[in-house]
Amino acid sequence: MFPIRDNVPTRQFPIVTVALIVANALVYFLYQLPDLQASVDRLAYHPCEVERSCPVVGEDWPVTVLTSMFMHADLLHLGGNMLFLWIFGNNVEDAMGRLRYLVFYLLAGVAATAAQTVVTLETAGDAAAEVPNLGASGAVSGVLGAYFLLFPRARVLTAFLLVFLFFLREVPAFLFLGIYFLFQAWEANFQLQQPPQGGGVAVFAHVGGIVFGLLAVFLFRRSRRGPPRPAS
Repeated sequence: MFPIRDNVPTRQFPIVTVALIVANALVYFLYQLPDLQASVDRLAYHPCEVERSCPVVGEDWPVTVLTSMFMHADLLHLGGNMLFLWIFGNNVEDAMGRLRYLVFYLLAGVAATAAQTVVTLETAGDAAAEVPNLGASGAVSGVLGAYFLLFPRARVLTAFLLVFLFFLREVPAFLFLGIYFLFQAWEANFQLQQPPQGGGVAVFAHVGGIVFGLLAVFLFRRSRRGPPRPAS
């Protein structure tokens, strides 16, 4: 199940959302692709950086916490994150205003990284702490948390793939995002029971981003302008 579009119009062109998508794409194609491993070693975030126990690292963690938000493991990883950012981010930007939205996005990414770091260092071994964390999904999850509260009545055109059957349906935003949130919580509980030692999805970054978005959205929303109504 993945989103195609929503039915909420925007008042202004989402320049920050577009700029974030362009920045992520440029980092991947111009910086990462020529030497993927070297770029990850240098600018991806490793939880062991906080304890200064990494055998080999590039830049220090105050830098990599930010740079890792704009890096991706492969084209599918990049495409999925940017699809969600485009569909849901443009409306959140419209509701917050450009500068507030940019600050919100970056802080959501930092909160997501902090959540993943705490869980990794407390529950997993040294090998897991050396696995690079990268991707925009933590920050994007913060955007999804904000959208969930700002536009619960919106509808999301969703593609479903069941075995060999492919079909489109409009579903309420609260249902689409609610399923996403529940899946992240289920996966987080599974990882707590069996902490991964190798690579995988940094699910606690998703959870951290969602929680930040739910808690912080009304601190960043424009106080005197409600969000636009979904189109019928």
